[in-house]
Amino acid sequence: MTTSWSKKWAGPAVGVVLISSMLLSACSSKEDAASGNAASESSKSTTLKVELFDRGNSPAGYTITDSYLTRLVQERFGKPNNIDVQFVPVPRSEEIQKLNVLMASQSEVPDIVFTYDSGTFNRYAEQGGLTDLTDLLEKNAPNLKKFLGEDTLAYGQYKGQQFALPGRRLVLGKYAGYIRQDWLDKLGLPVPQTTDELYTTLKAFKDKDPGNTGGKVIPFGMSLASAQYEPLLWSFIEPLTDEQKYTLTQQLGSNDYPTLLPGFKDGLKFMNKLYNEGLISKDFGLDKDKKQLWQNLQNGLLGFYTEDAGELYFSANGGYENLQANVPGAVITPVDVFTNSEGKHAKPAYAPNAMYVMIPKSSKNAEAALKYLDWMASDTNLFDMQFGVENENYTLVDGVPVVKADATQEAMDRIYNFGDLAIIVNGKYAGDDAKNEAAYIAQTPEKYQADMKKSVEISNTDNIQPVKFDHPIEAEAKYGTALADKFQEIIVKMTMIKPDQFDSTYDSMIKDYMASGGQAILDERTEAYKEMSSK
Repeated sequence: MTTSWSKKWAGPAVGVVLISSMLLSACSSKEDAASGNAASESSKSTTLKVELFDRGNSPAGYTITDSYLTRLVQERFGKPNNIDVQFVPVPRSEEIQKLNVLMASQSEVPDIVFTYDSGTFNRYAEQGGLTDLTDLLEKNAPNLKKFLGEDTLAYGQYKGQQFALPGRRLVLGKYAGYIRQDWLDKLGLPVPQTTDELYTTLKAFKDKDPGNTGGKVIPFGMSLASAQYEPLLWSFIEPLTDEQKYTLTQQLGSNDYPTLLPGFKDGLKFMNKLYNEGLISKDFGLDKDKKQLWQNLQNGLLGFYTEDAGELYFSANGGYENLQANVPGAVITPVDVFTNSEGKHAKPAYAPNAMYVMIPKSSKNAEAALKYLDWMASDTNLFDMQFGVENENYTLVDGVPVVKADATQEAMDRIYNFGDLAIIVNGKYAGDDAKNEAAYIAQTPEKYQADMKKSVEISNTDNIQPVKFDHPIEAEAKYGTALADKFQEIIVKMTMIKPDQFDSTYDSMIKDYMASGGQAILDERTEAYKEMSSK
């Protein structure tokens, strides 16, 4: 689709080309021909095509390709550089399938594409479908290189060459725990600080029902989403050698899985104990999207649960506000309770990269593409794309943008899809680490901001960093999706089974997991570690 901005530039360009052609045919001297060519080249604009997620949520007055932000890009970047930026919509729900089709066509693929899926990036790099940006980045995008940093850029390298520019992820902490403080107060209990103390607290919640739920109390809210079971399971993993980290970890999709790590079975056994004592959500295995968990939370039935840091406090979710409206006096406190054998509150963290931004090999506009991304990392361009207009979308408080509670709908619509255009970063970039964290917290209502800050601090405590090889593990791409499903089957079945059947069932399920690709991944990672260690 051609926007009104692109039409503005396409018309004059075509006209100049036609006029130049007529002049050239009429001129007899080489000097006149040369000057005609120069005039044509200087007036002709470059068309830069950029992928853009279409979530079907464009507000009235805008389309996905013609909005406040697409116009801002054309006015600030396109116009001064004589570049016509055209955005190519890709449905978010089928982005990988659509991208595969575009990449296969070559002639239709945009100059800038992206995906969150590491396997997709690795496959394109391996098949030679991407532009090598190693030298181009240094030459054409110094601001971008500095903004992303070496740690982030490393995730876009394939066999030592830079084939993607990973977005910089600002918030690396994943999880925090949350507990009903008013229940603790009613029972005269302290905030639990360890796994054992949590178990004692959960038992008290069940036996004494401090929320007067009429027997509906759920001491430990659980679902089949990773935010609910990962903090518990990873806290049981034993200290690992480097060799164990690299060989025994299994990366299925974008996450590391602890299936083969020492301590995983103990974590499952603890979940089994909690479930068989009636301390965990009974039908958690059916709650894949957390809908039932959030409903139970808002109805005042949950005593404790783990979640993405800060998720509870965002107004868009309304979880805490609804709970306090439904249950007057309900108070939730962020907690860090799961402790490992070393006494640490170990929990997974995000890798420092977000989406993989790529320039297809077939693109003839690699330099213009890098110029665009470098523009985004320069001056106030990224800030303005993400935060909007001062005193309309936000106010500055000590240099930190604070979202206006009374911002008009028009102002909010202005930046409705900022995250899909500001592709060099995940999270709102306010200027430095301190300002980024302050701005993140300031996105929540003032009454929750102290707890929001605490939950973020918890998510950044004793982090377990993702494991990264210098090349993709082919078996993970081949078997990853199926094994991720089997991993969840293991969690559900091993949690719900009777204790006397635990060991035999565990052995059987792990045997099946290994035969379904787990062993192939283990073998390939073991070989990759040997090669890496010998260098």
